[in-house]
Amino acid sequence: PVFVDPFDARIPDSMAHIHLTRGAAAIIVAPASTNFIARLAHGLADDLLAALCAARGPCPLLLAPAMNREMWLNPPTQRNIRQLKEDGVTILGPASGSQACGETGDGRMIEPLELLDGLIGGLQPKVLAGIRVVITAGPTVEAIDPVRILTNRSSGKTGFALARAACQAGASVVLIAGPATLPTPYGVQRIDVESAAQMRAAAMAAVAGADVFIAVAAVADWHVLHPSGQKLKKHDLANRGTATLDLRLAPNPDILTEVAALPNGPWCVGFAAETEKLEAHAQAKRARKGVDLMIGNLAQQSMGADDTQLVLFDDTGAQPLPRLSKTEAARCLIDAIAARLPRNARGRG
Repeated sequence: PVFVDPFDARIPDSMAHIHLTRGAAAIIVAPASTNFIARLAHGLADDLLAALCAARGPCPLLLAPAMNREMWLNPPTQRNIRQLKEDGVTILGPASGSQACGETGDGRMIEPLELLDGLIGGLQPKVLAGIRVVITAGPTVEAIDPVRILTNRSSGKTGFALARAACQAGASVVLIAGPATLPTPYGVQRIDVESAAQMRAAAMAAVAGADVFIAVAAVADWHVLHPSGQKLKKHDLANRGTATLDLRLAPNPDILTEVAALPNGPWCVGFAAETEKLEAHAQAKRARKGVDLMIGNLAQQSMGADDTQLVLFDDTGAQPLPRLSKTEAARCLIDAIAARLPRNARGRG
């Protein structure tokens, strides 16, 4: 039903502006105009929406600003936004881009899926509030020639789900992603890379001042030692009297081991995607890389899938999680990390 009257007679005692928010999980105002933001910041209740927000009690309130770029940058608007944040209101966005007025800049309302991410995040416990998290996700690709690569089947879904869950848990998140077609989770800073060497460089720069490093990416173990500068031609090989192509491979850097060995570095979490003997391989990898927590799964059951079954490995042994969607599994894992995070690892930056 649609309501416009603060004293709608369909509501008991005609107090629509009081009762409509009672029992609601949240109020989200999208779009939130310059005028509405100003009225809300000053406690006005001169229409149904403003009155609902004023009488909402403990119900969370989220605003998605949408306005011209100059209106967004106007000092009174910025003062009102600061006041609303101090009052506990969550501000979603705004984004930067083309606007209805024909101009371009900050003030555009964020996209619907970002609104959904922001709404869900606004309702999650902030178990990582104030924590800086760096996550690697997806595959890496190693060039054979300008058009051919060596890679693996990783989709990046688990890493992206973890980035979203960490952000929704209150963390500041940097996501270093190999080639993946997934949308960037709302509120997450994304850095795109291709090769293992590029991922290492981005990770080493990003972990400075980070509290937690989660190495989810399926980093290629080897790269082609001498990739061709031009496309390799099959008929050229035939002309040389061979139908085979020999590639010399060299090992890639071990990013997790290098980060875990940093003095005063972040608290590190590794991933072990195995095809057999999960516990033995995961615990050996945990010891070899020097990390406190290793997350294991069976690659053939998880790579590219929308669900996964994770097992946590630490000094106490193996702790399996049930098979869950990667979104639900990511939230469980973030809770597990928050519970294990040493106090001296918080606020490192």
